[in-house]
Amino acid sequence: MDKNLLRYKGVKPVFLIVGFLTLVQSLSILLLAKSLAEVVSALFAGEPLKEQVAKLLLFLLAFLVRHASAMLMSRVSYRFAEATGSSMRRQMMDKLFQLGPRLAGNRGTGDLVTLVLEGVTKFRTYLELIIPRMVGMAVTPALLLVYVYSQDTSSGVILTLTMPIIIVFMILIGMTARKQMDRQLKSYRTLSNHFVDSLRGLETLKFLGRSRSHSESIAAVSDRYRSATMRTLRVAFLSSFAMDFFTMLSVASVAVSLGLRLVNEQMTLVTGLTILILAPEYFLPVRLVGADFHATLDGKEAGEAMKSIIDRETVEAKLLNVAEDAATAKATAKTAVFTWQKDSVLALHQVGIKYEADGIASLSGVDLEFRGNAKIGIIGESGAGKSTLVDILGGFLHPTSGTIEVNGNRVTALADEEWRRQTSYIPQRPYIFSGTLAENVRFYYPEATTEAVAGVVAAAGLSKLVAALPGGLDEMIGGGGRSLSGGQEQRVALARALLSSRPVMLLDEPTAHLDIETEYELKKTMLPLFEGKLVFLATHRLHWMTDMDLIVVMQQGQVAEVGTHQELVARKGAYYELIQSQLEGIH
Repeated sequence: MDKNLLRYKGVKPVFLIVGFLTLVQSLSILLLAKSLAEVVSALFAGEPLKEQVAKLLLFLLAFLVRHASAMLMSRVSYRFAEATGSSMRRQMMDKLFQLGPRLAGNRGTGDLVTLVLEGVTKFRTYLELIIPRMVGMAVTPALLLVYVYSQDTSSGVILTLTMPIIIVFMILIGMTARKQMDRQLKSYRTLSNHFVDSLRGLETLKFLGRSRSHSESIAAVSDRYRSATMRTLRVAFLSSFAMDFFTMLSVASVAVSLGLRLVNEQMTLVTGLTILILAPEYFLPVRLVGADFHATLDGKEAGEAMKSIIDRETVEAKLLNVAEDAATAKATAKTAVFTWQKDSVLALHQVGIKYEADGIASLSGVDLEFRGNAKIGIIGESGAGKSTLVDILGGFLHPTSGTIEVNGNRVTALADEEWRRQTSYIPQRPYIFSGTLAENVRFYYPEATTEAVAGVVAAAGLSKLVAALPGGLDEMIGGGGRSLSGGQEQRVALARALLSSRPVMLLDEPTAHLDIETEYELKKTMLPLFEGKLVFLATHRLHWMTDMDLIVVMQQGQVAEVGTHQELVARKGAYYELIQSQLEGIH
């Protein structure tokens, strides 16, 4: 059973209801077995059938109660599983937005998509099955065993001794199955990421003439997943066979013992038949747990994976010098603090990031101040800390040291919903959803009018594209639709940011994968749209810096120098060295 199972909202009432229904079901099984044994024994003794009508009706009542209890348990578990699964999906999506693109880069987009879609479905199946199975295994065998002991001690001893053997065997099989399931899950994640990467790079592969050779790589990854799946199925079939075999031997042992005593007239037929009917029911909950173990294991793994993401630390941006007596006052204070205006100030004091306590700091000792609306260029070589700084400014990362001030108020981080409402983020490769062009542009602002969408599309330089599309703004793009070039995708991302009218823009290497001609064309469109906003542009392309109001030069996770283009060139420091190194690369 998952260690997090008892932490889910509403699970305790479900356990109580299922426990009560299981108790009713177990009592109905006892009544069913006893009434059936009495009817068979009476008929065997030669009594007329019409005298057994009352007992047959009692048997029928017990039979109906048993299955009604099972149906109600299934319905209660299903509703809980649906509610919890939907809640987990919402929590995970919220957490993915809070953690930002860094998590997708580390885990892989395919893995996260598979987890959100198929993982939630498997997790629901796990919850739906595991609760009635675990409660049934705890209640039914114990109750039936007590009754068997009251009727025949020898049969009770046999049942008591054989149950631990089956449970131990289940544990051993479960450990083996878990190893195989871990391998299968790892293969599936690899396959998912490989599939998504292949789709994204399909045009490039075809252009380079590598699509045929890449198919061999796809086949190899798929074959590894197939092999892992077959090994898992082999263990599942073997465990089911072994479970049925040991259960059959246990029931047979009880039957032989009862038969010998019936022959020697040491037991009545009613008692023997009752125990013989109850013996398979005694092992049934354990068999069901074993049979559903493989069906629920991948759901359990998916639940743990989602829980690990949901429980990731994203500390809320607390106001350190604002009173938080009332919830309304707190919300109002936060809105005022994080609202960005032309006279606003954002300051970082000795901010640092260290992912491991004993590891090397990715960012350290950052002291920066930004005022009002300005274009801020963040420049540096690969690994200098540009993206890490952008992630802090976007609220995707929580500093492990230092403080941040917004409008004169110290906060623990920029990971607050109010700050995110102020910011729009344009990554290196913006994601184009399967939908219309208008729907993609409305990503930040779904309720925007068609006129507003058309306006930002024109401002982002997409008018020619819209005119060339048969459906115009209603043309399907993305997966299953018309594909766009890298420059067009960036323009869609720019239109999204413009439509949201958010005063802060963060761009993380937005043109790194574009050719220089496309980049210069896109630059002409973007620069006028930066006016009246606070823009953070992280890039290693120096030609952007002449148009920036302030340049932050990063080196090995630290701020090497800050200033305008003219100031930094005259200083002949780290920025000047970057210019010289790029010029040497040209020559």
